[in-house]
Amino acid sequence: MKTFLALLGAALLASYAALAVSADVWPSNPIKLVVTFPPGGATDVTARLVADKLRADLGRPVIVDNKPGAGGNIGADFVAKAAPDGYTLLMATSSHVTNRTLYKSLPYDFVQDLAPVSRVAFIPNMLVVNPSNTRATTLAEFIKSVKDSSGKARLNYGTGGNGTSHHLATALFNSMVGVEMEHVPYKGGAPAAAALMGGQVQVLFAPLVEVQGFVEAGKLKALGVTTRQRSPLYPDIPAIGEVLPGYEVALWNGIMIPANAPADITAKLNSAIVKALAQADIKQRLAEQGSDPAGNTPAEFRQFIAGEVGKWAKLVQISGAKVE
Repeated sequence: MKTFLALLGAALLASYAALAVSADVWPSNPIKLVVTFPPGGATDVTARLVADKLRADLGRPVIVDNKPGAGGNIGADFVAKAAPDGYTLLMATSSHVTNRTLYKSLPYDFVQDLAPVSRVAFIPNMLVVNPSNTRATTLAEFIKSVKDSSGKARLNYGTGGNGTSHHLATALFNSMVGVEMEHVPYKGGAPAAAALMGGQVQVLFAPLVEVQGFVEAGKLKALGVTTRQRSPLYPDIPAIGEVLPGYEVALWNGIMIPANAPADITAKLNSAIVKALAQADIKQRLAEQGSDPAGNTPAEFRQFIAGEVGKWAKLVQISGAKVE
C-alpha cells in the first residue's frame, strides 16, 4: 500500500508539474535545441537558421547544443530523458529513424519517448562521380557502365560509414539496377568525397551540401539526385527515379520535444517554426544548401514519421547494415 501511494503521489505530482508548466507564460527561460552531429554540417547549419528565427519570435535565447556521437543516439537519448517542459528540443533527422533498425538496442525509443513538433526540411542526396575516372556523362550511361562492369572488377563506392544515408542510398540503387558495387566505408562524408576525388572509389551518394562545392568547381560530376523531384538548385540534374522508376531516398530533419510535453507549448512552438520557414530569407538560405522547407503540423509530422519507420527499415535490410 505504501508503494502504491508513493507511486500515485509521484504521478499526481508529475501531472501537476505539467499543468503548471502549461499554465505559465512559455517561454520564460532559454530554450536548448540539441543537434546530434558536429558543428558545421548541414543539420547544424539548418538548426542555427531556425534557432535565430525562433529567438526573434519567442523572445528568449534559443541555444544550439551539439551532442554528437553514436550515429545521433547520444543527443537523442539526452532529449528523450529531459523534462517535458518545452525547454529542451531535438533537431531530429532521418538517421534517428534508421537507427531503430540499424542498432541492436537503444537506450531510448524514438517514437515513444519523443513527440513531433514540425518537420523542417527535405535534403536530397546527390550521385556524384569523378569526371577523370569515368566516361559516363549521364545517369543512363553510368547505369550501363555499372552493369557492364558486373562480374568483372566491381566499382567501389564510398560512404560516410556503415548504415549512413550514403550507404543506404547506394544499396537501394544496387538492388534496383541488379548489381553489387563494393562498399568502402569512411569516417564521415568529407573523407568519402576526398577518396572519390583521389580515385580510391568511383562513386558516391552524398547529401547535396557535402559535395555541391566540388560539383560547382568541376572536381566532381553530378549525375542525379535521390529525391522524387529534381532539386530547384540544380534543375538540369535528373532525379534518379526518372531513369529508375520508384527510386527515392529523401533525407529530412525536424524538431521534436520530449513526450508528454504540454499540448499548448507544442502548438506554440509549431506555430513559430512554421512561421520561420515561410520567411523569404530562410527559404533562400535553405535553398542555397539544397534543402526545401517542409514545415507541417505535429499530427502530420507524426504520420510522416510512421511511414518513414518502415521505409528506412527496408533500406537497412537491403543494405545488410548492422551496428552493435
